Amino acid sequence: MKKQQQIKSIYLMRLLAMSLVVLVHVTGAYASVLPFAGDAYEKYHFLNRIIRIEAGIFIFITGLVFFYQYKHKKLSKSLWKEYYKKRVSFILVPYLIWALVYELHKAMLGFGDLQPTAIAKRIFFGESYYQLHFIFLIVQVYLVLPLLIWLDHSAVFFRKYMFMFGGVLQVGYFALLPYLPDNTIPLFLQLMGTLLLGGWIGVHYDREKAKSKHWSTWCWLVISAVAGTTVALYYYGSGTLGNFEWNNILYESTNYIFLVTGSYAAFRLAETVADKLSAAALAKLQQLASYSFGFYLLHPLILDYVTRAIPAYSNYLFHVQMLLRYVAVMAGCFIIIYLFHRFVPFASIFFGKLPKNSSRLKQSKAS
Repeated sequence: MKKQQQIKSIYLMRLLAMSLVVLVHVTGAYASVLPFAGDAYEKYHFLNRIIRIEAGIFIFITGLVFFYQYKHKKLSKSLWKEYYKKRVSFILVPYLIWALVYELHKAMLGFGDLQPTAIAKRIFFGESYYQLHFIFLIVQVYLVLPLLIWLDHSAVFFRKYMFMFGGVLQVGYFALLPYLPDNTIPLFLQLMGTLLLGGWIGVHYDREKAKSKHWSTWCWLVISAVAGTTVALYYYGSGTLGNFEWNNILYESTNYIFLVTGSYAAFRLAETVADKLSAAALAKLQQLASYSFGFYLLHPLILDYVTRAIPAYSNYLFHVQMLLRYVAVMAGCFIIIYLFHRFVPFASIFFGKLPKNSSRLKQSKAS
């Protein structure tokens, strides 16, 4: 069997998503610092909403990578055993460690409790800190991915229209939410649009890669920008100001268009850029992109301390303060993960899967 080519674009997309996640949480300070509904407040609200494509890109990459990797593999018990073993090692274990860190962090700051039952419940549902809810959904995705990949192998119709199934499941889930109990647990179905779009591209990767330089890429980007602007303005007018009644299915349908078209455009642009990179540049990007999960887990903790070191005021310095916070958080996360990666054995249990043979400890053994 011919060896599959490397998907170079995923490193650029991971870096983009990682950078946007941090930017979302850094700029979120506008809501508590700037005068409500003022000019600066409106601009930062728009920025904070329009960059929330990052979650869609992360899920898109998950679908792309796994459906591409497994499309020619024989599905067997041993294959899935290895699959779940890696998910536990590189996703679940780091999550549990950092959930406990955040539980302790909250207790030290005086707004958390250390009651074992309450901690266990929060950890299970991804409620230990504000960014960890996404991990709760990701774990659900990893649980059902084998079934989706089996459908791809078994049903030609599903394989051909996978992205449409994703859209129906995602929008349908939000359409049914008003009729479900108020305490309904968040389900992976809200991620299915970008997940199965990524899976569909993974299955048809060679064909879709060939389209990356086509002029239609810019059309997809424009559609995403229009949909994203609509989402941001609608959320501000209805969700923030309350100027008109909130319509969840209208919002989520438009947001779905924003996420899938934006993720698709990002894939095409990333493929175009990746083809122009040298092998050395790509290797550096690959290592940096491997830190993305670590950034996701670590950055709120770093942001908490950066916020205390760099206060924000409601004046012309706010923009500078946001920039300084962003640079400090990005640099702080990178330095910590890099030092763990280089000097600490088994650093992957803290930050997910990292490139091998990078620690001095391993280098000294090799010499």
